[in-house]
Amino acid sequence: MAIKEPVGESLIPPHREGQDLSLDKVTFGVAAALAIAFLLWGTLDSDGMGTTTGDLLGWLETTFGWLFILVSASFLLFSGYLAVTRYGNIKLGPDDSEPEFTTFSWVSMMFATGMGIGLMFWGVAEPLTYLTATDASSIPPGRGDPSTPDSARVAMEYAFFHWGFHPWAMYAVIGLAIGYFAYRKNTGNLVSGAFGPLLGRRATEGPGKAIDVIAIFATLFGSATSLGLGALQITGGLDDVFSTGESKWLTVVVIAVLTTCFVASAVTGIEKGVQYLSNANAIAALLLVFFLFVVGPTVFILSTFTESLGGYLTHLPTMSFRTGAFGGSEFLDAWTIFYWAWWISWTPFVGMFIARISKGRTIRQFVVYVILVPSVVSFVWFSILAGSAFDLQLSGAKDLGAVLADEGTESALFATLREYPLSSITVVLAVFLVAIFFITGADSASIVMGMLSQHGEEHPMRWLVIFWGVAQGAVAAVLLFSGGLGALQTLVIIVAGPFMLVICAMCVSLMKALREEPYESTLPSRVRKAVLHAQRYDSVENHSVALTALGADPEEVISTPDEDERSSGARRRPEGP
Repeated sequence: MAIKEPVGESLIPPHREGQDLSLDKVTFGVAAALAIAFLLWGTLDSDGMGTTTGDLLGWLETTFGWLFILVSASFLLFSGYLAVTRYGNIKLGPDDSEPEFTTFSWVSMMFATGMGIGLMFWGVAEPLTYLTATDASSIPPGRGDPSTPDSARVAMEYAFFHWGFHPWAMYAVIGLAIGYFAYRKNTGNLVSGAFGPLLGRRATEGPGKAIDVIAIFATLFGSATSLGLGALQITGGLDDVFSTGESKWLTVVVIAVLTTCFVASAVTGIEKGVQYLSNANAIAALLLVFFLFVVGPTVFILSTFTESLGGYLTHLPTMSFRTGAFGGSEFLDAWTIFYWAWWISWTPFVGMFIARISKGRTIRQFVVYVILVPSVVSFVWFSILAGSAFDLQLSGAKDLGAVLADEGTESALFATLREYPLSSITVVLAVFLVAIFFITGADSASIVMGMLSQHGEEHPMRWLVIFWGVAQGAVAAVLLFSGGLGALQTLVIIVAGPFMLVICAMCVSLMKALREEPYESTLPSRVRKAVLHAQRYDSVENHSVALTALGADPEEVISTPDEDERSSGARRRPEGP
């Protein structure tokens, strides 16, 4: 059997051959126009926008909540299937490609981009809300009275559920599809590039451009709302340290500083700014949680992690398919379905970025590291931060539930840190982490929007990256003043409805392309090399027999391939006698 070319020529859009990767005027123009239109709506009529988007989101959750639940679980099953079957041996790139980044930098970048800012914001607040809430919309199924050990167990299990396997599986499926087609099929780093097997040439025309515009829209406004929320938490941290008080102007200054930082990082490229900041994030986060683990309730934290992980894995099938048909729909609508929609709205940006940094990895490596490793890190994070808060709450040392109710979500982390030694240092470190996590995510978003606006070019033009970076800061600042930040967040989540169907189609397209892969490409690397060697040896032997029969000396005609020919699989063609 002969080794086939791993790149399927039929799936490569003709325009990629020798294409001028200049600005995609249609995609960029439409995305920019839509951004300005929705920004004006949120600024001039924030109340109307809030009412409209709130009603639409309520209808979406009530009518299609079951579909969000079913599809999210399907993404996890699909990812697992690809990892354990022979398709897991296929590389995101040619068979001889190698990873561009070290494993530590790779994991650090995907984690900082995918969830870093969210874990800082919700690491204490979310489980604490589940533990102390009296409103039905924040009481998870199975929880009894507030602030009891049984309630703490259920609260931690649902925190694991919302930040564990499911969201990372959503990122994995879209990242796999984009990375596979971008680096193995040469379609460009675009969301639309994954639709070649389904749309053909239309993937590069109107339908494909519409998909990329939606991806830019979700990325811009999703990042802008996170920038606004992150700035509010940083302002809360500054108030905790310096007693600055609440001020919109201070928050705008924070947004301006963050915007300057992440634009400067983005223009240096992924290989420098993003990688260095992500590594710094990982080290700083490890320092914070290790310190809290040591000075906090260490034994309680270890017990919390062990029991919560066991409960999460035990109840995962039930939680994964619970729709609220028999009660508990208030919580599912407010938290689970809301989260699934929010993660889906972030998949274009995070999926594209993870695909960009994963060239040369196998599908199995991709799934294991994108789903399992960040999930375990999230479990450890919640166990240490929320476990420390739970110990204070359950022992009666500090009523953090009252802090959460009176001072807001952004104060929960700082109030917890204040109860442990060296709080002045850990609070400052937490503020630093919030800032750096967001800078890492926002500069990645700027690069991703630049790629989408420039036909999938890995290194988009600098002015384009700067434009989208400044746009994120401007949107966040304007909507913060107008009060439209929450409405815009709801609007972005609504985009998740149609985009969920887009991701489903991407899975079908990916599976169709994988089935067309040569069988040899699905073999483990060592087995594939052995097959190549055997084929080369068999070919030389056949030539020797033929040349001997024709009266030629095989030793004079057939020479051993040199090192370059071995590495490329090339063989010298024997000349006739």
